Amino acid sequence: MRGFLPGREAGSVGTMLHQDSSHIDLTDATAGEAVAVPAVTPADAAAQAIAVESPQQRFGPEHARAPYAEAIERFADSSPLSLMVPGHGNDPENGGMHLAELFGTRVPQLDVPLMLPGIDLGDDSPLVQAQRLAADAWGAKRTWFLTNGASQANRTAAIAVRGLGERILIQRSMHSSLTDGVLLSGLIPAFVSPNIDEHHGIAHGLTPAMLDAALTREAAAGTPVSSVLVVSPSYFGSTADVAGLAEVAHAHGAAIIVDGAWGAHFGFHPDLPESPARLGADLAISSTHKLAGSLTQSAMLHLGDGPFAERLEPLVARAFSMTASTSMSGILMSSLDAARRALVQGEAQIGEAVAAAREIRDRLRRDPRFAVISDGFDAYPDIFQTDLLRVPIDVSGLGQSGHWVRSRMSEAHDIYLEMSTATSVVAVIGALRTIDVDRFIAALAAVADEAATLPAADAIAFPALPEAGELRVRPRDAYFGESEVVSAGEAVGRVSADTLAAYPPGIPNLLPGEEITAETVAFLQAVAASPTGYVRGAIDAGVAQFRVLRG
Repeated sequence: MRGFLPGREAGSVGTMLHQDSSHIDLTDATAGEAVAVPAVTPADAAAQAIAVESPQQRFGPEHARAPYAEAIERFADSSPLSLMVPGHGNDPENGGMHLAELFGTRVPQLDVPLMLPGIDLGDDSPLVQAQRLAADAWGAKRTWFLTNGASQANRTAAIAVRGLGERILIQRSMHSSLTDGVLLSGLIPAFVSPNIDEHHGIAHGLTPAMLDAALTREAAAGTPVSSVLVVSPSYFGSTADVAGLAEVAHAHGAAIIVDGAWGAHFGFHPDLPESPARLGADLAISSTHKLAGSLTQSAMLHLGDGPFAERLEPLVARAFSMTASTSMSGILMSSLDAARRALVQGEAQIGEAVAAAREIRDRLRRDPRFAVISDGFDAYPDIFQTDLLRVPIDVSGLGQSGHWVRSRMSEAHDIYLEMSTATSVVAVIGALRTIDVDRFIAALAAVADEAATLPAADAIAFPALPEAGELRVRPRDAYFGESEVVSAGEAVGRVSADTLAAYPPGIPNLLPGEEITAETVAFLQAVAASPTGYVRGAIDAGVAQFRVLRG
C-alpha cells in the first residue's frame, strides 16, 4: 500500500514489561514483490489514493481507550500509601509538595514506578495493551514505548540490525544518535548522499534509483549490506518515496530502517503522508513528542510486518533491554498512550492544523518579501510528498539572516520558531494544535518591517559540500582507539576519532575511522567562520584542532 497521496503538498526492561504488542492486522503493510527501481506515475498515485481507507475507517472502537493512562489514573485515585520509589511517595501533600507547587498535584500522583500489578506486570497488562493499540494505529507488527526519545530508537535499531549482518548503508544526513548506534554495535557503514538544496542548506532525501545504485555499488565491491537507513521526512518537511525505497532495499536482501522521527503524525489524516510502517519499513523511528502530541522525550519504535519481522523482533527486544531505563517514566509512557488515542480520534482536529498551515502558506505567498520553500520542492526528484505541518519560509528577501528573524520573533513577539538557517526559518505546527494564524502573520510582518530599517547583512556563501574521506578504520575501533589532538594542518591525511558535522546543512562531514581531507578541513573552517554556521562535535569553535588516531 502506498498510502495517502494528496500531492506534493499535501523484550522489555528485564522481563517485567513484556512489551509484546503484536497488532490486529487491519492492512497489508508489506510492499509486495520487490522490484529494483519502482516507478509511480500520476495515474498510479491517483488510483492508490482512492483505494486507501481514511484514518477513521481504519481504526476500531478499542482505540477509544488509553489502557495504560487509565491504569495509572486508577492508581493515583486510590490514595495509595507508597513505601517504595519514587521518594515523593506519589503524595503531593506529604513528600511531593515541592513538585505540586511547580507542576500541580497530579504529576506526583501519576509518577508511578514499574513492576506494579494492574499497570505493567503480566502478559496482557495495560502497558502491553497500550503498545498493541499503538502498533495497530501506526500499522506495525509490534511497537515499543521509549522514554529516551527517538535517539533511543535509533540506537536500538542499529544494535538490532547488527544481528542481520555487520554492514549497513546509511543516508548521510542521519541523526547523530544513529552514529552512536553504529559505534555501540560495531556496524561497518557505507554511505549514500541525499539531494541537497545548496541555496538554503537543506538536506532532502533519496530516490529509489539513488538507493538502488548505492546498493549495487556495494554489492559489486564485494561488501553487500544487510540493512539500510533512510531519513524521511526531513527537517523541512520533504518526504521520500518510502514504499519505493523499501521495495529496492528488499530486492537487495536488506532490511530498511526509516528514521521518520519528524513524521510520527503520518497516517492520521488524508492530507498527510502515510505511516512508514504501512509502506514497507522494517523498523520505523517515531519521535512522537515532536508533532504527535506526547510529552518531550517520549517516542516509539515500530517493527514493520514485512520480510524481516520474524528475525528482527527478538533482536529489537534484546536491544531495547540494553537502551531502556529500568525506571521508565510512567508519565511519559502514559502520554504516548494518550497521544495515540487523540490522533486516532482527532482527524477533524488534525484537519484544522493542516488548514492553518495552508492559510499561513497562502498569506505568505501574497507578501513579496517571503517565499514558501516547499513550493519549490518539485525541483527535487526525491521529494514524493510534503508534510504540510512544517512551513519552511524563505526570508532572504528581508536582507537579514533567518537566525536574526527567528531571534526577533521570540524576543519581540514571544513566538518561537523551530529552526533557522542563513536564508530561512521553519514553523512547526503540532498535529493536534489550534494556532493563532493572525498573530503569527502580524508578528512576521512586523519583523520584516524592522528588517527594512536596517542595513542589509552580507550574504552568506558556503563552499561546496566535500566528499567524505575514505573509511580506513572501523568506526568503533577509531572511536575507542588511542587518540591525540593535532592542528588542522597536521590532521590532513590522518584518521578522525570524532564525528563532526557542519550546520548548515547538518550532514556529518567526518566520522570516526574516516580520513581527514584538506577539502573537509577547509569546508568545516569556512562554516565555523561564518556568522550563521557552527560545527557540531568540534574541539574548538574555529575548528583549529582535530582529534585523530595516534600513530
